[in-house]
Amino acid sequence: MTDYNGYIATETIEGADDGPLAGRTVAVKDNISTEGVQTTCGSAMLDGYVPPYDATVVARLKEAGATIPGKTNMDEFGMGTTTETSAYGPVENPVAEGRVPGGSSGGSAAVVAAGDADMALGSDTGGSIRCPAAFCGVVGIKPTYGLVSRYGLVAYANSLEQIGPIAPSVSEAAELLEVIAGPDERDGTTRDASEAVEGYDFADAADGDVDGLSIGVPTELLDGADEQVVETFWTALDDLEAQGATYHEVDLPSVEHAVEAYYVIAMSEASSNLARFDGVRYGQSGGYEGNWNESFANSREEGFGEEVKRRVLLGTYALSAGYHDKYYKKAQDARAWVKQDFDEALSEADVLASPTMPVPPMKRGESLDDPLTMYLADANTTPVNLANLPAISVPAGETDEGLPVGLQLVGPAFGERTIIRAGSALA
Repeated sequence: MTDYNGYIATETIEGADDGPLAGRTVAVKDNISTEGVQTTCGSAMLDGYVPPYDATVVARLKEAGATIPGKTNMDEFGMGTTTETSAYGPVENPVAEGRVPGGSSGGSAAVVAAGDADMALGSDTGGSIRCPAAFCGVVGIKPTYGLVSRYGLVAYANSLEQIGPIAPSVSEAAELLEVIAGPDERDGTTRDASEAVEGYDFADAADGDVDGLSIGVPTELLDGADEQVVETFWTALDDLEAQGATYHEVDLPSVEHAVEAYYVIAMSEASSNLARFDGVRYGQSGGYEGNWNESFANSREEGFGEEVKRRVLLGTYALSAGYHDKYYKKAQDARAWVKQDFDEALSEADVLASPTMPVPPMKRGESLDDPLTMYLADANTTPVNLANLPAISVPAGETDEGLPVGLQLVGPAFGERTIIRAGSALA
């Protein structure tokens, strides 16, 4: 369990005696609040912080009979694509030695891939469930925004993030989604079942029936991708075609600007959300010798890692007077364009398909010296969060070196049943 550093805490939380997940273990990402068990967000800032309440998804897991075996390692405050920015050390990919497991939910995907948990919960702000699922050869679902309560999730970028399942198979991921989905009076962004397009019965959608399914392939999401990743992707599509699906090319011109729009919005929201970690309200004390500003600065200097500091600074800059319209407003305009493009493409297809990640799992340490490389690796996942749509990553095959490759399927809002049905034809 400790060989690949997948867990930060290993205290067991017992669920109810019976329920749909009785006898199953579901690990929980360490940015999701667990009453009485440390929740650190992978940060020294929250080392030793014990929440006095359960997140809604944790309460639902316990009611469903699941046992929580521990809190999984993650990029600090969810900021990263490799799970190397954690204050508790990097996570090793258990199925690809010397490689990263993806991020920021790398610990959750790793414990599932290693067989140390039956399933896990992650959170996805710009691909943080789908990326590690792809890199670790498992299944990950990023739900439609509003399908799953965020109450108890330590916020990074409120308008983008969702909690979702990671599991060995699509049917198991669908089972877990069924347990955690649904409206919550403590989260005003959740939607009622009567408003949702297809309801909450996800598990029985994993029937593998893709006969007549129309798949749109946005060529923009294949441009620049690793050659073997692209080959594996087309082989998986051919497999779906052999089972009765059809595919055709579609255009998503706006995705060219999605990564920069995503990072401006995410960093801006992060700078606002992380202001509470000042050593007074939350976080480690910076000491007090009569100057509150110095105390505040010391707390954040010592408590935050380099990547978090970088994103907070950039986000604060983007929101500052004189630059708000130049950066943040433009990013929101680009977001609207991305959403419009997805809606148009999905009017011509049941689902859209792309490689989940444009590259196989990177070697550990490779992207730490070049943050831009890490940011650009999110090119295929971030547009989905901007558009608030559901997406699933399923194993598509391997490269010649045996490195996992994921296939991403994107559906219309609250079209989880459609992407689960499509994904279950492969996994």
